[in-house]
Amino acid sequence: MTKVKKEKTGEEETGGTEKSYQELIANINPIANPLASRKLSKKLYKCVKKAAKVKQIRRGVKEVQKFINKGETGIVIFAGDTLPIEVYCHLPIMCEDRNMAYAYVPSKVDLGSSAGSKRPTCVIMVKPHDEYKEAYDECLEEVASLPKPI
Repeated sequence: MTKVKKEKTGEEETGGTEKSYQELIANINPIANPLASRKLSKKLYKCVKKAAKVKQIRRGVKEVQKFINKGETGIVIFAGDTLPIEVYCHLPIMCEDRNMAYAYVPSKVDLGSSAGSKRPTCVIMVKPHDEYKEAYDECLEEVASLPKPI
């Protein structure tokens, strides 16, 4: 009884596991509002990647919640496909109380990988820093202009 190796198909070799934006939007939860557009999502992922290089991010519900309570500022980015929603449904309210900009992106896997992690991440806070100030300011402006839920 030996293990039989499976042959790789052409789709796996070319990285065909990446989903399109429309496929990712189909899996988001009902509270994912305001949802970032495809263009803004890419900008946010790039900003997270730059912030992760200089260690200016907070990753995970517990850490983000702790630093929001301590008064840290930044952009809070939520993954729209996190289930159950009770895990982080209190954080948008905390952000609104403190006038912090926040947005939802469609995928927790993409959010985690942009932060330099192999694990999916449901929430990240990007703190301002001089090294990526232009990208941060541009993202902050666009996220702040998104329509807030009622």
